[in-house]
Order: sequence, then C-alpha cells, then structure tokens
Amino acid sequence: MTDRHHLQHLSRRAAAGAALLVSAISVAGCGGDATPVEQPAAVAPAADRLTLTREQVEHGGVRWQAVEAWRMSDTVAVPGQLAANEDRTVRSSAPARARVTALHVRLGDRVRAGEPLVTLLSEQAAAVRSELSKALAELTAQQTRTRYARAALERAERLLELKAMSRQEVERARVDLDEAQSNLVQAQAEVDRARAVSSQLGPADERGAIVLTAPFAGVVLSRDVTLGSVVEAGTPLVTVTEPGTLWLEIAATERVAPLLARGVGVTFTVAELLPETFHAVVQSVGAALDPVTRTVPVRALVKNPAGRLRPAMMTTVVLAVGVARDGVAVPDAALQRLDERPVVFIATPTADGGARFERRDVEIGTTVGDRVHVVNGLRPGDVIVTGGAFAVKSQFARAAAPAQ
Repeated sequence: MTDRHHLQHLSRRAAAGAALLVSAISVAGCGGDATPVEQPAAVAPAADRLTLTREQVEHGGVRWQAVEAWRMSDTVAVPGQLAANEDRTVRSSAPARARVTALHVRLGDRVRAGEPLVTLLSEQAAAVRSELSKALAELTAQQTRTRYARAALERAERLLELKAMSRQEVERARVDLDEAQSNLVQAQAEVDRARAVSSQLGPADERGAIVLTAPFAGVVLSRDVTLGSVVEAGTPLVTVTEPGTLWLEIAATERVAPLLARGVGVTFTVAELLPETFHAVVQSVGAALDPVTRTVPVRALVKNPAGRLRPAMMTTVVLAVGVARDGVAVPDAALQRLDERPVVFIATPTADGGARFERRDVEIGTTVGDRVHVVNGLRPGDVIVTGGAFAVKSQFARAAAPAQ
C-alpha cells in the first residue's frame, strides 16, 4: 500500500471513530440516569438580544413601560436638617419655683388644645393668690368708703343750703371724699399688680396648684422633668409642636447660596425614606457667612401633612446648577451594569405573553430621587424594563457565559 493510500485509510478510520464518539455522547445524554442540564434562555444570534417565555417573565417579575422626556440641569447636593417649626412650637416652662405633682403626657403623645400637660404646686403661687384675694377685699372696702364719703358730702352740701350745717363741716366732708378716692385708686393699683403677677404664674387654686395646658393641638416634642422634682422659675418642662409643617435648615456653600432666595423651591431626600423626594420653599437666607463653616444659613418651609418627616432628620438637598438639557428620565431600578457599562433593556412583547429584549448601552447624567437623567442612548417612547431588570440582566450574563 502506498503512503498516499495509507493516509486516506487512516483519515477514514478517524472520521468513523469521531462519529461513533458523538453517537455515544448523544446516547449517554438521553439516558434515564443522566442529570438534566438547565437550558438557558433562548438567545438570538446577536449577543445583545434574547427572548424570555411568559413563565420566565412572570417568574422574574419583569415589567416594562415607555420612557418619558425630561428636562434637567446638573445638580449639586447640599446637606440639611429638619427642625421643628419654631413659629408653631411652644416650650412650657415653670412660672415659679414649684414641685411637679403630675405629668399628664409622654414623649410623642398627641395633645389637643387646652389639654393638661403638667401640674405644679407652688408656694409662691399660693402667696400670690392670697395677695390677690386681700387686694380684692381691700378694693371692695375702699369702694364702700368712697360711696359713703360721697353721700356724706352731698348731704352736707344740702344742709349747708338750708343753713343747718356749717361750711367747715362741708369742707371736712369734701376732704374725707378726696381721701377715700385716693385710697380707692391705691387699692385698684394693688389689685392690678396682684392680677398681673397671678396671670404670669397662670391659674392657681388656693393651695398654689398650677396646671399648664397645651396652647394648640400638636405633638409632645420633649418632656424635661420627672415627677416630684422641684424646679425653678423658667425651667423647661414640656415642648409641644404642630408637626404639619417643619423647617428645613440648609448650610449653603458660597457656590450655591446665590441660587437660593425667598420663595425658591428646593427638592430634598431623607436616607430613611429613599427613594421618595420631598419639597420645600425657601423662607429666609442668612446675610453673612458662618465664620467657621463658611456657609450661609438658609431656612425653608416643608409641608408635612402625613407626619412622616420628623425633626432632626438629616437630609440631602438637591439644587439645579448650569443650563438645563433635554433627555429622558428612567427609574433608577431600570439601570443595570453589563461589561462595566450602564445599560437598559428594550422590551418588545410577544403574542404568547413573553418578550424579546435588547441590551442598550446608555449615557447617564444626574440623579434626582429615584429618577436618572439619560442623556444618550434612549428616546421618548422607547419601552424599557423597569421591574425585574436584574433578572433580565442575569439571563444576558448566563447567555454570554462560555459553554461548559
């Protein structure tokens, strides 16, 4: 056999052996004891497309919607903090030295206007009440003396006309009336003084018990005393605030301070409530920089009808800078990363309930709340995956993985 014929013979044997090997692998793969291999999602010839069945769409919670046009500027983030609206906050303090005999509210309680907060027992209040009672009694006595003196003078003047009384006695009656009127004025002044002191202390009974009440409906922001403690005049006791509005305090840098003026609206987020965004309107802007922080204090008013925001929450205030640009906005959950690039998935529903998906690389801009500005790669009306995007990404990653 020649060398050429020998090589042809070996080639035919190798081809036959390969065919037998492929046949053996196929038979082994169909055997009942073989471990089933999970089939990946159907993938179109191009690496950036795939198709999911209705079952896969439902299992992954995949949802889609059309993107919207959005005009947005670059933004800068500035720290802020929520605080109680001082215009709607009252700090009740002890009007006099007293002992706390009852605490009617706890921290965080909602109270109605006029509802009792704290009961105090004050010796000073008891003394003031006693002084007021004495002053009122003296005033009544002086009013009686004045009426008697006036009647005596009138009688003396009539008798003088009848020549039944001397002029000297009439003058004495007039002096008595002047003295009574002077005493009446002093008594009235003493009553006014005692009432003023009593009003400063608040209503008190004869024992000196003072009940401090809520000036309006609100929430107990702080309670700074304990039952039985003795407090001095001016000691803070209970703070009540109306939580329907709050103050947003912003530390504005020199760069962003010119963007803020009375009446300007701002957007902010709270870490505990992300991705929700909130709004406020600037009420005042400081006239000078803080010498330590080099920031301008800015105060904005926040409406809080649901009561979800609370004083002392830290915030991130987002301010627009530069020229606004046109583009589209997508939910943050729609963005994924593949091959270290931001991508979204274009969805085309199919008649059987499934969908075809196309990977689309995008260029993103700034973020406000849960919305991301896409400056390139999408147009208004494109239908993208907004729910279950991670599940779609996993299918793309699985389809791109090399076969084992």
